[in-house]
Amino acid sequence: MGATVNHTSDKNGSESRIGIESSEEWNDRAKKNLQSHPNVVKTGHLAVKGSSDMKARIRGTEIFFDVDGCGSEPGPGGLFERPHLFLLHGGPGGDHASFKTQATSELRDVAQMVYVDHRGSGRSAPADPQTYTLDNNIDDLDALRDYLGLERISILGSSYGGMVAQGYAIRYPERVANLVLVATAPSFHFMDDAKRILHERGTPEQIRVCQPLWDATFESDEQLFEYYKVMGPMYSTAFDLAKAEEGWGRGIRNYQQLNLGFGGFLKTFDYTSQLHTIKCPTLVLAGAHDWICAPRHSEEIAARIPRAHLKIFAHSSHSIAADEPDKFLAAVRGFLTYA
Repeated sequence: MGATVNHTSDKNGSESRIGIESSEEWNDRAKKNLQSHPNVVKTGHLAVKGSSDMKARIRGTEIFFDVDGCGSEPGPGGLFERPHLFLLHGGPGGDHASFKTQATSELRDVAQMVYVDHRGSGRSAPADPQTYTLDNNIDDLDALRDYLGLERISILGSSYGGMVAQGYAIRYPERVANLVLVATAPSFHFMDDAKRILHERGTPEQIRVCQPLWDATFESDEQLFEYYKVMGPMYSTAFDLAKAEEGWGRGIRNYQQLNLGFGGFLKTFDYTSQLHTIKCPTLVLAGAHDWICAPRHSEEIAARIPRAHLKIFAHSSHSIAADEPDKFLAAVRGFLTYA
């Protein structure tokens, strides 16, 4: 049985140790505290934020999450539970903010949205960099599910978030109701394809700014912003520099995590031989012009998951929700409603 040291801070911000409890005791107490908090309204199994950010203290760190939408809705004969849709962002080292300004946020009319920042990303607490791994992102998601008292969840994972989602559905198949994989890949082979496509389509400046990505040597937020600004037209067919600059100000990014991913576990991960074990209904979405997760990788995912449906968006690159928002919404809404 694991043990968790519980801490508190005094009014001056100093931290004091107040006791040790088992991880099971911590989870039970945290759920009760969450549900009784004055800024929280409970709907279904899940608590919805009132006025303050929420973090789950799990597995030795704090994971940020935010909730939008009701967990149940009235119908003939009573209340009916809606899908609890966990949204997993890209990166590594991105955050959930872009989901809230794209078409994805409009899915609240068919699901209860649970936005998540991965360990050490966005508004989640900083952690030991050695724990910034794909495996920990997978296990953190299951710990968050348990923290919120949910038996099964639906997942929408985009880009790197789709890699986490695949790993979760393989490791915890009984916990997944529905799976939406957006512009992602099942293995490290995506990187070689991305390098090839970059040299085929990219400008000299785009090739230059990508070198720190391949070398895992980003050194500052400014350097990372230059990368996204220059590469924007390859990420999105609807790229708008002014909107990109505004969006950058809303988000919180961690270039160290990007370096750790592209310099480490993203060079070796491979779910290809395990995809057949995913049994839940799965929607796989790809952009025809995606350079970083080329559509052939989505085709491979869909071919190997027994209950998968593939849709390729003809006018999209990596950012499908921004490039073809109406068609993206129609596809995901229909899937969540009828799957």
